Amino acid sequence: MWSYIVKRLLLMIPTLLGVLTLTFAVIQFVPGGPVEQAVRELKRGAEQGMPFGMRAHSGVDAQQIAQLKQLYGFDKPPLQRYFLMLGRFARFDLGQSYFHHQSVWSLIISKLPVSISIGLWTFFLTYLISVPLGIAKAVRNGSRFDLVTSLIVLIGYAIPGFVLGVLLLVLFGGGTFLQLFPLRNLTSDDWDTLSLGGKILDYLWHITLPVTASVVGSFAVTTMLTKNAFLEEIRRQYVLTARAKGLSERTVLWKHVFRNALLPLVVGFPAAFIGAFFTGSLLIETLFSLDGLGLLSYESVVRRDYPVVLGTLYLFTLIGLLTKLISDLCYVWVDPRIQFEQLER
Repeated sequence: MWSYIVKRLLLMIPTLLGVLTLTFAVIQFVPGGPVEQAVRELKRGAEQGMPFGMRAHSGVDAQQIAQLKQLYGFDKPPLQRYFLMLGRFARFDLGQSYFHHQSVWSLIISKLPVSISIGLWTFFLTYLISVPLGIAKAVRNGSRFDLVTSLIVLIGYAIPGFVLGVLLLVLFGGGTFLQLFPLRNLTSDDWDTLSLGGKILDYLWHITLPVTASVVGSFAVTTMLTKNAFLEEIRRQYVLTARAKGLSERTVLWKHVFRNALLPLVVGFPAAFIGAFFTGSLLIETLFSLDGLGLLSYESVVRRDYPVVLGTLYLFTLIGLLTKLISDLCYVWVDPRIQFEQLER
């Protein structure tokens, strides 16, 4: 096991290098970088303080541009900047944000509570509802319950999360009908003055709409995966043998079928985890004005805040690779028949 873990950790290095190299190369050709944006801001500020007739002659001299390039590190050749970036990332130093004037680590830590809140609720609610629902659909395969729930689940899957979020805002956020839920932030302005029970209710009140929009689209894949996995196991010979021995359906289902049917869910765990915490949070956070990692990543791309772009990409990629490794370890733990040599093939 330890040799397998070491090999997987070593294989993460070229993957991280590939992602960072590709992103760094693309950044070199993207117009409107931080220096250009700073120059525009300086020109705009100069024009606002000048008479209207003189605004056409306002500008930024070469010395100021050189100072901006030195400030943002663009006075060095691209190859030198690339290796400096790799050296920092090897020490887990993600650098300083161009526009927030603080370290990327402190920015990420300050945004984590929002993303963790949405991610945890989305992840756990998806599995707590989808797995029992998938099992019930497998046991009642072909029944009216199975058909009705399949229709509901597929309709929910067909509606994108941000579209559902807009609909929820219109219906319950005061857009057209009722303003039952707040439109922004995870807590109210008077959070510190509330009692413990009041804080819990206030937090749940704020999180209801974004979590609902995030969860509904995640139901279908997990539910149908659970159903198909259980159906495949229920039809196997060992289930017929267990029934022939006189075991109850509950014992057969939970003691024999459940563990074997867990394998596809374990395999899909990394994608569900990463999707709930990172990839699925961008539109939801932007739509509901939640200041989390998704919104930070979006704003950093728009503003060309390259340290934040590269730092968050590096961190997300590393978390995804580590999650995949944990998934493989759980795969072997769930089914001892699988050996680590088989996973390496």
